[in-house]
Amino acid sequence: MSKSMWGGRFTKTTDAMMEEFNSSISFDKRMYREDIAGSMAHAAMLARCGILTDAEAATIRQGLQDILADIEAGNFSFEVSLEDIHMNIEKRLTERIGAVGGKLHTARSRNDQVAVDTHMYVRREIGEIAKLLEDLQKAFVEAAQNNLQVIMPGYTHLQRAQPILFSHHMMAYFFMLARDFERLQGVQRRTDILPLGAGALAGTTFPIDRHYVAEQLGFAQVYQNSLDAVSDRDYILEFLSFASILMVHLSRISEEIILWSSAEFAFIELDDAHCTGSSIMPQKKNPDMAELVRGKSGRVIGHLMAMLTTVKGLPLAYNKDLQEDKEGLFDAIDTIKFSLAVYAAMIRGLRVRQEKMEQAVRHDFSHATDMADYLVKKGLPFRQAHEVVGKTVRYCIEQEKWLMDLSIAEFQQFSPLFEADILEAIKVETCVENRNSFGGTSPAQVKLAMEAAAETIRKQQSFLDMYTKNDI
Repeated sequence: MSKSMWGGRFTKTTDAMMEEFNSSISFDKRMYREDIAGSMAHAAMLARCGILTDAEAATIRQGLQDILADIEAGNFSFEVSLEDIHMNIEKRLTERIGAVGGKLHTARSRNDQVAVDTHMYVRREIGEIAKLLEDLQKAFVEAAQNNLQVIMPGYTHLQRAQPILFSHHMMAYFFMLARDFERLQGVQRRTDILPLGAGALAGTTFPIDRHYVAEQLGFAQVYQNSLDAVSDRDYILEFLSFASILMVHLSRISEEIILWSSAEFAFIELDDAHCTGSSIMPQKKNPDMAELVRGKSGRVIGHLMAMLTTVKGLPLAYNKDLQEDKEGLFDAIDTIKFSLAVYAAMIRGLRVRQEKMEQAVRHDFSHATDMADYLVKKGLPFRQAHEVVGKTVRYCIEQEKWLMDLSIAEFQQFSPLFEADILEAIKVETCVENRNSFGGTSPAQVKLAMEAAAETIRKQQSFLDMYTKNDI
C-alpha cells in the first residue's frame, strides 16, 4: 500500500520536490482543533444515520480526543508527505485505533473537510478580533473622556481649517471602527454556513444528516448547493476586505499619531513603552508602533488582492489553487490582532499636550469661517462675507497680526457690520461651542456622541456574548 492515502491509482511514489510543493501542512496545521471537532461531529452523524455503529463512533471519538491531547502537548509529528492537516490526523487515527479509523472518511471529501475547517477557524477568530476591536474603540472613548475640553486645530489638506475638540477627533475614530465592527458581523453571518456533507462536489450516496452536523458544530445555516459549498471563498474575500478597510483606518490614525508626536506638531507624547530610539542619534524617540501598523496595512491589502486574483478565473468546483487561500488569511488574522492590541495600548498611553494644541489654534486663522458666519447673521450674503473675511486675513498677514489682535476700527475698515461683539464671536471657545449641529464639535454634541458610543458598545456586546454563550 502506498504511504499516501490516495495512492491506489498510482504506480509511482510522489517526487520529493512535488510532495513539498503540494503540501499545506506547514500552515494548515493551525486548524487542528477545527479538523478534529469537524471529524467528531461527522462521526456522530454517521452513527446517528446507521452508517457507523455506536461502538465504532465511540472508538473514533476517543482516538480523536487522544490525538488532540497529543498535539496540544507537543507530541505529534506533522509529516509533509501526508500533505495536510486532514490526512495527518486520519493517518495517526488509523495507526491508533486500526481499520475503523478508515471509516471516518465515509461520506466526505477533503474538499468539504477543508471548507468546514476554514469556516470554523475564521468564525472563531472573528470572535477574538471583535473583542480586540471593541477594546480599541473603548480606548478612543477613554482618550476623549480624559481630554474632553481640549481644543486643537482641525485640518483639511493638512492645513489648519477650523478649531475642534480633541475629544471630537477621537470620537471620529470610534465611529469609524464601529462601522468596521458592523462589517465584521456581516462576515460572521456569511461564514456561519456549514459546507460539510457536500462531498467532493456533488453530495454523497449515503443517507447523511447535514443539519445534525450543523447543530453539533453550531452553524446557523447549511450550504444549499454542493458545488457552492466546496468552492465558495466569498467569506474569506469578505474577511480580507474587512481586514483591509480596518488596516486602512489604523493607517490613517498612524499617520496622525506620527505627525502629532513630531517636534513640528508636538501635540502628543507617546509613552516610552511604545517607542524606540536610534542606534546613532541619542535624542530620538521614534513612533515605531504607529509606523509598523501603517506599513502592515499594505501587507493586508496585498492579501486581499492576492485572493481576488486567485479566485477570479476558477471554474467550479474545487481547484488546488484554493490551497492558496490560507496563508494570506492566517497572516491577515495575525496582523490585525496584533495591530489592534498594540493600538489600544498606545492610545491609552499617549499624553495630550493641551498647551501646544491650544497655542496652535490661537495663532492661526481657523476661526475665519466663524467671522464670515458672524457677518451673515448681520445680513450680509455669505459670498460677500467670504470676500470681506478674506481681505481681513490678508491684511493681518501683511501687518503680522492675528484676527484677535485687530481693533474694532481695523475690523470696520472691511465692513461696517463689525461691532464690539466680533471679538467674542471669534474666540476659539465660542467657535467650538457654537458648532452645535448634530454631529458637530461642540461639547454638547461630543457628549451626545459619547452616549451613542456607549449604546453602540452595548449592542456590540450582545454579539460578543453570542460567542461566549455558544462556545464558538
